[in-house]
Amino acid sequence: MTDLVRDHTDLTETDVEWLHALVSDWQLLADLSFADLLLWVPLRSGAAVPADEQGGRGGRRGGALDTNAAVQGWVAIAQMRPTTGPTAYSEDLVGKVVRTGRRGLIDVAWRERRIVREGDPEWGSGIPVREESIPVRRGAKILGVIQRSTNLSSARTPSRLELTYLQSASDLAKMISEGRFPVPGEEPNMVRSPRVGDGLMRLDRGGGVTYASPNAQSAYRRLGLPSDLVGESLGKVTADLCDTGEPLEEALSVVLSGRAPREVEVESNGSVMQLRTIPLVVGGTRIGAIVLCRDVTELRWRDRELMTKDATIREIHHRVKNNLQTVAALLRLQARRLRIPEGRAALDEAVRRVGSIAIVHETLSHTPDELIDFDDIADRVIMMAGEVSTPETKVEPKRTGSFGVLPAEVATPLAMALTELLQNALEHGLANRFGTLEVVARRYGEGGAPSEPAGVRVWGEWPDSGASEPHAPKEAPRGPGDGPRLVAIVTDDGVGLPPDFDVESSNSLGLQIVRTLIVGELGGRLDFRDRPGGGTEVTVDVPLDHNHRSGPRA
Repeated sequence: MTDLVRDHTDLTETDVEWLHALVSDWQLLADLSFADLLLWVPLRSGAAVPADEQGGRGGRRGGALDTNAAVQGWVAIAQMRPTTGPTAYSEDLVGKVVRTGRRGLIDVAWRERRIVREGDPEWGSGIPVREESIPVRRGAKILGVIQRSTNLSSARTPSRLELTYLQSASDLAKMISEGRFPVPGEEPNMVRSPRVGDGLMRLDRGGGVTYASPNAQSAYRRLGLPSDLVGESLGKVTADLCDTGEPLEEALSVVLSGRAPREVEVESNGSVMQLRTIPLVVGGTRIGAIVLCRDVTELRWRDRELMTKDATIREIHHRVKNNLQTVAALLRLQARRLRIPEGRAALDEAVRRVGSIAIVHETLSHTPDELIDFDDIADRVIMMAGEVSTPETKVEPKRTGSFGVLPAEVATPLAMALTELLQNALEHGLANRFGTLEVVARRYGEGGAPSEPAGVRVWGEWPDSGASEPHAPKEAPRGPGDGPRLVAIVTDDGVGLPPDFDVESSNSLGLQIVRTLIVGELGGRLDFRDRPGGGTEVTVDVPLDHNHRSGPRA
């Protein structure tokens, strides 16, 4: 709708906000009217209009374009069909442009700034349709016109419910034409609000119920009301039903008396009901209100179940983290008692591996879902690697780029693999020497071009990968268009790789773990190569749309 307004009209941003608020809530008017709604706004001066528009429903066909008219044409920017009756328009009319004179009722409503009703039905497509035009006002300005079209093919003697609906729709239409609906200052948050079919009550000026639909009466029955609602004060009845001895919301009686536009929820007798009040103000006088109600007991029960489940999952992650920290502490105690250097080193490595998993579970214990901002985990893993490096190493690892948000099934093995690669670089590439150790992270295939970290070549981005590079990966690298993926590079300026190095035949437990996690569990790729200028680059390429396994592949 915003694009149509920007391309075809001179309406301001404030005008567009008002129209958005109207359109977000005009399902209410369509359902109460049993009618289709089309919102027309005037074309900007000088805009192109069709010369042979055939008109259609909405007014008498005119002749030539009136070049002296204040409005040369109209564009339909929004459409709504009723859920309470048959539609008058099976086709989509949003974006349709017509010239002045083709829809006469719209022109009259705009020019005379009043609601215009047609006497005889239109028979444009063999269906009798009653047309009305409602000017849309904001303050002293008319923004457009609502065309209300009622399909009369199933017309019959209306029931009291239908008469109440139609009267309420007429009052709302007058409020729109007077600039009183949508209510100024009220947020247009009507996505989960009660609908007309959920239950409707009509109140008089004093807050008494003059009509309650069968669904509304049933909803109050579930709250514990034994009698009919008609003739009762809705605010007092609701307050009595919800009187549990605890303090009630002070505004409840004000809202349910019809004096304030607001949504509230009440609970009684094991049922939860959502209520929305819309005061009816016509001609500057409050004539009553309509109250929509909806039984949301099942929804609130499910919400509470989800909250309980989320809390339980977070508590489980918290306890797993505590248990892993206990295991790490026991391994440290055991390492201190060993006199064999190899055994002590093995236990220290186990402590680091357990610690990397504990970091992931600690993060999960603070998140409402299974998605993790991996940058924080990567920073902690990098810091942990720097803390355990020997004093002779003098290396401060750092991170460049962003890992972004990752699911837990990717974060846990990736954290372990990152721990192993950092430790391997410190122990073998940078042992007993000064140097740099950097982790570069980059994501592809999620829209937008990622920024290239300065001074780093990412695997898969060379113009002729595999042909001109002596250490290109054995398999062709994935391109940025092959789906979302994460590329991480661990680079150091140490001694580099041995001449006969082969990761697949390496006896290193750490490298075997990395290969199992990245290739087997995450379905990714792993590449070791010499760094230009000396040192090593290890590239991890992980697809983010892969159906990750819970464990390594056989």
